[in-house]
Amino acid sequence: MNVPAGLTTGAWSIDPAHSEVGFSVRHAGISKVRGSFKDVDATLTVGSSLEDSTIVATIKTASFSSGDENRDKHVRSADFFDVEQFPEMTFVSTSHEGTGENYTIRGNLTIRGITKSVVLDAEFNGVAVDPFGATRAGIFASTTISRKEFGLTWNAALETGGVLVSDKVTISIDAAFVAPAVAAV
Repeated sequence: MNVPAGLTTGAWSIDPAHSEVGFSVRHAGISKVRGSFKDVDATLTVGSSLEDSTIVATIKTASFSSGDENRDKHVRSADFFDVEQFPEMTFVSTSHEGTGENYTIRGNLTIRGITKSVVLDAEFNGVAVDPFGATRAGIFASTTISRKEFGLTWNAALETGGVLVSDKVTISIDAAFVAPAVAAV
């Protein structure tokens, strides 16, 4: 299967200043808490076909931010990410399917040392050259996981029934990748 138009072979690096790995989770059954990870490294290695291409990402768990320092400290603690013992989350793609703008990316997500297969619905947003001459590609992808499957089991019962933190977590990735530099001849 062909790679999306405009993607050239080689290792494309994520531009962290123009990318975001975010999440949302239902809180107290009535609202959603959103946040992101500020320290993300990823490489999109484009092969001659989709089958020969890979995405590898590493996320520093201590870079978790929800906009509330008390909540952030709790989520970084052993109750959730346990950043001292598990400083990174990783994703490694295993297959890619699709054409045009719509793709399915399958891969292995590792959180707290537990690896599970996940499926991301992805949208290829195209390739553009920025005013500084860098070639960029945009990809948006999302998936929903069960946090309990990754050992994130802390919770608190509510007086009205239910629990404080939902099991379902939606992960969304809005990534800008920069093409490998072309050597002058």
